[in-house]
Amino acid sequence: MQDKDMVNDTLSALKASLTGYTTIISETDNQQLRQEIQQMRNSCETSHYDFYNVAKQKGFYKPAAQASQQQIQTVKSQVSGS
Repeated sequence: MQDKDMVNDTLSALKASLTGYTTIISETDNQQLRQEIQQMRNSCETSHYDFYNVAKQKGFYKPAAQASQQQIQTVKSQVSGS
C-alpha cells in the first residue's frame, strides 16, 4: 500500500469517527458521558488536522482556492436563510 493510500484511508476513518462522535454527543443525555465523548471528538479533530497537513505537505491533497469575503457572505446567507 502506498503512503498516499494510507494517509487517505486514515483521513476517511477519522472523518467517519467524527461523524459518529457528533451523533453520540447530540443524542446523549448523560452529561459525564457527553463530556468524555466531546474530549474524544476533540482529540480526533486534532489527529484529522495533523493527517490533513501531512497529506498537503506530501502533495496528496491540494486545497481549494481561498474564498473571497463576498463568497463567504453569500454562503452564510444561503445557509442561514437570510
